[in-house]
Amino acid sequence: MRQELSLHGIHVPLITPFAAGGDIAADALEALAHEVLDAGAAGIVALGTTAETAALDEAERDLVTEVCARVCREHGAPLTVGAGASGTRAAEASLARLARWPEVRAALVTAPSFVRAGAAGTLAHFARLAEVSPVPLIVYHVPYRTGQPLDAAALRALGSLAGVAGVKYAAGGIDEDTVALLGELPDGFAVLAGDDALVSPLLALGAAGGILASAHLETARFVELAAAWRAGEAERARSLGHALAPLSAAAFSEPNPVVVKGVLHAQGRIPTPDVRLPLLPASPDAVTAALKQLTEF
Repeated sequence: MRQELSLHGIHVPLITPFAAGGDIAADALEALAHEVLDAGAAGIVALGTTAETAALDEAERDLVTEVCARVCREHGAPLTVGAGASGTRAAEASLARLARWPEVRAALVTAPSFVRAGAAGTLAHFARLAEVSPVPLIVYHVPYRTGQPLDAAALRALGSLAGVAGVKYAAGGIDEDTVALLGELPDGFAVLAGDDALVSPLLALGAAGGILASAHLETARFVELAAAWRAGEAERARSLGHALAPLSAAAFSEPNPVVVKGVLHAQGRIPTPDVRLPLLPASPDAVTAALKQLTEF
């Protein structure tokens, strides 16, 4: 396995921009990757949910990874790539492909979706993947998508596995398990906020950073927020968090990433706002509302 991974700061899970003909707009993707890293993002994530990965074929996924790897190499920044599958053997094969890109520093892997393997089965799944993965794993805890809830004890067990570096925590809220997990983390295990509107309170509780789709839109401000909490500047951090939360809410008012794409297109940063079915483009009202939030900055 490659060197140990230290997770901190804001990582941007990049959208996949499409050209007018429907192909991936690789130049626009490359420009977006440069923009967010120039604005202070700690790293980027390729092939996450925000990238519409399920709608990409294998050659397109390889193209996205190659573009992001090249940009990360130029910046000396870490690249995380979404990988995995509901079946453990298929997930192993998905992870093995990442060895082709030395710039990939971690894999973002969900609990097996739809299978509902239970906490014990999920732990066994990740234990096997951690043994064979060429890079450290970040567990993507998103139970409202996977159908697999995991309490604080289960997440601690996952975090105690050698080869598991952290968790993208997108539980849909902050509850007793959230507080319990952040109050007692395994050594070397980082929590990254995954629900954009909740990043500030999670940072206040001790999260190391976040993987945030809405950070496409105000990268520097989200970076400033994470830095403020890290420096113990609570008053400044609270003010930034309250200002950014409505932007995140607007960005997620319709299925991710349709509003983010609509805003990026309105800003002239991507050639079209297009998404692939089963997603539909954002409504004009949703894009207008998000753009209005941006004027607050």
